[in-house]
Amino acid sequence: MSTETTTNTAWLSSPPVKGDQQDMPEWYTAFQAASWERFQSLPVPSRSDEAWRYADLKKSRFETLQPAQSATAPSVEPAAFGEACARFVYVNGEASVAEVGDLPAGVVCQPIDQAIASGDERLKAYFDVEAKRLGDEKFAALNGAASIYGLYVYVPKGVELSGSISVQHYITGDSAPVFPRTLVVAEDNARVSIVETYESVDSDEPGLSIGVADFHADRGSQIQHVLVQNLNEHSKQVHLATSRSGRDSNVQTVVLNLGGAWVRNESLNYMLDSGADTQIFGANLANSHQEFDQRTLQVHDAQHTTSDLLIKNALYDTSRVIFGGLIQVRPGAHHTDSYQSCRNLLGSDQAEVNAMPGLEIDADQVKCSHGATSGQISDDEIFYLRSRGIPADDARRIVSCGFLNEALSKVTGSDLRDWLEGLIAKKFDQVS
Repeated sequence: MSTETTTNTAWLSSPPVKGDQQDMPEWYTAFQAASWERFQSLPVPSRSDEAWRYADLKKSRFETLQPAQSATAPSVEPAAFGEACARFVYVNGEASVAEVGDLPAGVVCQPIDQAIASGDERLKAYFDVEAKRLGDEKFAALNGAASIYGLYVYVPKGVELSGSISVQHYITGDSAPVFPRTLVVAEDNARVSIVETYESVDSDEPGLSIGVADFHADRGSQIQHVLVQNLNEHSKQVHLATSRSGRDSNVQTVVLNLGGAWVRNESLNYMLDSGADTQIFGANLANSHQEFDQRTLQVHDAQHTTSDLLIKNALYDTSRVIFGGLIQVRPGAHHTDSYQSCRNLLGSDQAEVNAMPGLEIDADQVKCSHGATSGQISDDEIFYLRSRGIPADDARRIVSCGFLNEALSKVTGSDLRDWLEGLIAKKFDQVS
């Protein structure tokens, strides 16, 4: 029987910090140094770790990495999902577009490195307050050790932003990693929507993104975050998202995976006070040799909290999807109402699904359910559409698009939903 090492490998010989980094406060440089030490001490993912069960561990190994270099900005069109109240474009971690409209008084919407350098004490209070614990701690530590870039949004009490904030990430370079970070804070009764997209500049270079996102929703506030991953077929992405929902607040996170050779999504969600609600939706269209690995945690810390998770996967060719999810109802969190569902549509006999939903309940009078289903497109559905003059290939595409679009149906904004559904339809042009 072969053995597998769990010791660290030298992915990088030194912290991925650029020489032109702005002067940062002492608390942040200490955080960077501690992150680098933690990265070096943590083992690489191994088969003995339950959090990496069923994953293709070869795809999570990196012999050597070199930080992404400066690159010329491509000709970028704004994402066509309706009017944006602010727009940012990053190429290999450097801002090429930063357009902020006439935002309400008190709103902060700026690159996160600038916010840290300015000494924003509110940012410091919310920065990286929740330890990552779904298996990607080593990747989170590497993100923390790197030169920071990305977006910081702070919305004060009672302010509702019209339109979404658009963040477009472009990656170029052979296995050159980028380390984006998003931090969103919504105070009492505030509302904000953010749409982030990831794309490759070139079709052949295998890029790598290791990203972190944190969302903090205070009493009665609403945060919507949509992540669209559409990298080229050689690239990899690790994205770690954490949400903390306060009293009567709502956090909705949506992930749409279309591109990439290997993608690992982790979503940790904490309902901290009565009335807190979290919604996690995912739509993934995989073909060729793609692997999408999704891990989620719904933690109910208080009474009368709710959460809903729906992930839908459509698989073709020899693609693989892994889902591992847990609903955790902690002691005293009575009257919790929580759901978790992973549904898979298999368009090939060689496609593979591994689903592991779970419950851990330590309270009374709760309503929790979880489940996973897998199956092929019904012959009756295809026959019904063909009987109305629709060719078989088009019929399968219609059924598959409708299957995935259900996971996007609760996204706020009809233009945004239409845009996401259009991206799915476009990806089907690559599916045989």
